[in-house]
Amino acid sequence: MAGVPNKVGTCVSEGGYPAGTLSWHLDGKTLIPDGKGVSVKEETRRHPETGLFTLHSELMVTPAWGGAPQPTFSCSFSPSFPRRRALHTAPIRPSVWEPVPLEEVQLVVEPAGGAVPPGGTVTLTCETSVQPPPQIHWTKDGTPLPLSPSPVLLLPEVGPEDQGTYSCVATHPSHGPQKSRAISISIIEAGEEGPAAGSVEGPGLGTLALALGILGGLGTAALLVGVIMWHRRQRRGQERKAPENQEEDEEERAELNQPEDPEAAESSAGAP
Repeated sequence: MAGVPNKVGTCVSEGGYPAGTLSWHLDGKTLIPDGKGVSVKEETRRHPETGLFTLHSELMVTPAWGGAPQPTFSCSFSPSFPRRRALHTAPIRPSVWEPVPLEEVQLVVEPAGGAVPPGGTVTLTCETSVQPPPQIHWTKDGTPLPLSPSPVLLLPEVGPEDQGTYSCVATHPSHGPQKSRAISISIIEAGEEGPAAGSVEGPGLGTLALALGILGGLGTAALLVGVIMWHRRQRRGQERKAPENQEEDEEERAELNQPEDPEAAESSAGAP
């Protein structure tokens, strides 16, 4: 992997005398260790009885970003005798890839919201799309948990001691550790309900109740005003009808006082 020290291989020569030397090559050219991008760890042992030598040479290389995707490495043994040709091993062609930048680490909790009844089960899953997968460690209330790396944290039979704030930390060889958002795990007591999706909590619930109270008050006031106006209109209608009824009564009384037959009225007037 580019940017990260990688072990290319180990070259071994056994039973040689004198010891000779081991050398590494890159694309046919002698590879010179510099202690930074190229390092070689060598070991020489001599058998106490035969006096023959065994050589070990381990090559570590840090591929450069944007370098060759498949460099060719090889090892050679050069004997100490003059006019002896060096012996070469078969080539090694490792594949070099550049890691994808580590994206945001997602922490998913089941059940949603992290609230469960006593004895319930909570599952925390740390998700990341980078390849190869990073190591995932877990923290509770900011303190690392003594657990083996795993992308899933299972909390069975949740009790009071399990309540707290959890988060995961993803560590990749080519990146620094990256921490996810924190999720709170709590226990629902009897008669309580956890936060449901789409529910309104806290200040939002108080604001909603206040708005409903104001609307209810305005509706009641409008109803009272309507009733008062209706009563006033009824009274005005009755007052207007009263004079008309009085005039009709007087006319009826006048009609009752008049004689029914005009001739009888005249005869009664001429009588002595």
